[in-house]
Amino acid sequence: MAGAGRTAARSRFAVVGGGIAGVTCAEKLATEFPSEDIFLMTASPVIKAVTNFKQVSKTLEEFDVEEQPSSILEKRYPNIKVIQSGVKQLKSDEHKIFTEDGKEYVYEKLCLCAGAKPKLIFEGNPYVLGIRDTDSAQAFQKNLAQAERIVVVGNGGIALELVYEIQGCEVIWAIKDKAIGNPFFDAGAAEFLIPKLTAENRETPIECKRTKYTVEGSQEKERPTAASDKLGSALGPDWHEGLHLKGTKEFSHKVHIEILCEVKNIHLQQEFIQLQRTSLTFPKEEKNVEPDQVLWPVYVELTNGKIYGCDFIVSATGVVPNVKPFLDGNNFAVGEDGGLKVDEHMHTSVPDVYAAGDICTAAWELSPVWHQMRLWTQARQMGWHAAKCMAADTLGESIDMDFSFELFAHVTKFFNYKVVVLGKYNAQGLGSDHELMLRCTKGQEYVKVVLQNGRMVGAVLIGETDLEETFENLILNQMDLSAYGEDLLNPDIDIEDYFD
Repeated sequence: MAGAGRTAARSRFAVVGGGIAGVTCAEKLATEFPSEDIFLMTASPVIKAVTNFKQVSKTLEEFDVEEQPSSILEKRYPNIKVIQSGVKQLKSDEHKIFTEDGKEYVYEKLCLCAGAKPKLIFEGNPYVLGIRDTDSAQAFQKNLAQAERIVVVGNGGIALELVYEIQGCEVIWAIKDKAIGNPFFDAGAAEFLIPKLTAENRETPIECKRTKYTVEGSQEKERPTAASDKLGSALGPDWHEGLHLKGTKEFSHKVHIEILCEVKNIHLQQEFIQLQRTSLTFPKEEKNVEPDQVLWPVYVELTNGKIYGCDFIVSATGVVPNVKPFLDGNNFAVGEDGGLKVDEHMHTSVPDVYAAGDICTAAWELSPVWHQMRLWTQARQMGWHAAKCMAADTLGESIDMDFSFELFAHVTKFFNYKVVVLGKYNAQGLGSDHELMLRCTKGQEYVKVVLQNGRMVGAVLIGETDLEETFENLILNQMDLSAYGEDLLNPDIDIEDYFD
């Protein structure tokens, strides 16, 4: 019989995944139960640690993310035992985990934090690069050094930053929405940012204070080349720091955006020649687009009928929860987005199994101004809350929902602007039952608030607006603002004085 003659290692708590959610969960459990061993299972030699954590306001937080060898974590928390191996199988009815290296572990409570993997537009095509983690960003950099033209597909934060940072290479950017950066912005915010995309000369970047990726130091020789199915850790908002994103051409910036389209097909050079179709040159000013005389390694056919040749394609089209290793033989309820459904205690539908971060789908009754988005901040909050719930359940105590799930709040940086998004900042799920108020100073700030029945339910703040705390309070206390009308955003009125 399997496992005969070997005793499985036992632990009260096991956590799967060395990303932000898993590491945060393991650290919190290690602090709550100093005399218990906490197993942390991860397929990667490095883990992601939160550093320089700062609570900016009630719900807004800022932190850096650092890749560290797992030995550093074990030094800091002597009761965390890092098991460097992927999970092959979970037998939840036996409370057992089987790892790729042939070992088995018995747990009392388990938290799955295995993250997500990039959704590639076409699997297994050598010209399609998925960007999600440090490995793929490096592969991307190598390819870019020889590139004259690339096609970027996707409209999230990573695509946005990528297009902004690339220099000396023509970029065709295919987005399925009407406006850029759709998960974070509306068309107005996009318009505010576009001039930055086409600016020929760059202001010197503000010294960057978040993540620095040091991949060199982590036993480079052990790392196999990143294939699309390898799981890496998610990139944070400064992942492009220290990567020289420069193509072969001498100009600094050439971006052409194709809106409302997706990739219909990808043709290799030979197939394309046989098709006898016409591909297009890079569109210059409003002139008619001409057929391209150059032969490219690969061609992208868009759903709007246009075909562009390029050196390679970057797929930055979001992620899918990494649930596959755990589903077999276990009765998990799975959300529409493919994640493991969790309740307000981060508990899955399987006894003693919790989940946090990108792998899970929030299935409790959500606060009207919070929604799930697969971001680092939420991974940290969920990992922390999961550990607290696991502890409370073990000790038979009751626990309240963490305050961070009251209000969606995220601070990041795009194009060197500080960007704060609060609540239903894009009127998510409100239908037509809302009104918007805007204030915009070109090149300086963009402020948008979403109101419903005279109450603020969301906001986007780009630039140094100093309004985040005031707006956070107005959304949380649901004060009726109808009386203020347009004055709410009047720059000559100091709104903070009203609502202190």
